[in-house]
Amino acid sequence: MRRQVIVGAAVGLGALVGVGAVVIASHQGWFGGKDRQLLAQASRNAQQGRLDEAQTQLEDLIGTFPDSPWADDAMLKLGEAYEAQQNLVEARAMYRMLLERFPESSLISRTQERLGQVNVSLLFSPIVTELDTVHQVQRGDTLGKIASANRTTVEFLKRANGLTSDTIRPQQKLKVPKGRFTIVVDKSQKQLLLTEDNQFIKSYPVGTGKDDSTPEGTFTIVNRIPDPVWYKQGAVVPQGSPENILGTRWMGFDKAGYGIHGSVDPAPISQQATAGCVRMTNSDVEELFAIVPIGTEVTIVN
Repeated sequence: MRRQVIVGAAVGLGALVGVGAVVIASHQGWFGGKDRQLLAQASRNAQQGRLDEAQTQLEDLIGTFPDSPWADDAMLKLGEAYEAQQNLVEARAMYRMLLERFPESSLISRTQERLGQVNVSLLFSPIVTELDTVHQVQRGDTLGKIASANRTTVEFLKRANGLTSDTIRPQQKLKVPKGRFTIVVDKSQKQLLLTEDNQFIKSYPVGTGKDDSTPEGTFTIVNRIPDPVWYKQGAVVPQGSPENILGTRWMGFDKAGYGIHGSVDPAPISQQATAGCVRMTNSDVEELFAIVPIGTEVTIVN
């Protein structure tokens, strides 16, 4: 009897060890094809900071196994590896490829979020892409004149060119956007979509009007006000007051009383809570404000 118990215990222990080995092997990528192994190895290298090795393995996977069931995951991880190394153009290309090749992937939402961050980082960097051009400063130029002539903002010019003041000098070369920015607000999705020449730039969460009071249609931004004062019935509420519902930026439409603004409300932004305007977090509206000039077209749909 004792011998049977010992044998039974040994068999049970062996089974547990076997199951554990299977689990470990699965996590390590030992099972499955070469593509799965490359993905597992790249993931480990990325987690341990060996980005060059991870990049090489992911590029190998994508190039050798383009139809792999792990290709979309590999593309996202490769984009993130490029991004971590500040190879923003390469990261953008990889995220775009994933969105184009795998529109039904479960990674779409995360990829769009990463692409939006990279796009904005590129906009505000000195890197000149196919969506940019270079302006050589002429005598008599000001940032305001250059911004107006190129349908951009002074804030954009300063951030993209690393300027800490409004001072510029003749022959200085400045990056300027050559595309036209447009905005679409989807009330049902509670999202604001920013595009440049119909190319996706970034999506932002927004709040809209209570009782569906945000108007639908196509409007134009006609004024841009930093640190706006809120004029409500019988009172003037200064910027910085906890009662100033406009937050830190205002972009008014050609429909009087309506526009895009920030928020002082700590509640989740994606609510129908305004009097009809489009509401964003202050950090998001400040970013958008630096990108879109007066004249930008805003389409609001349900």
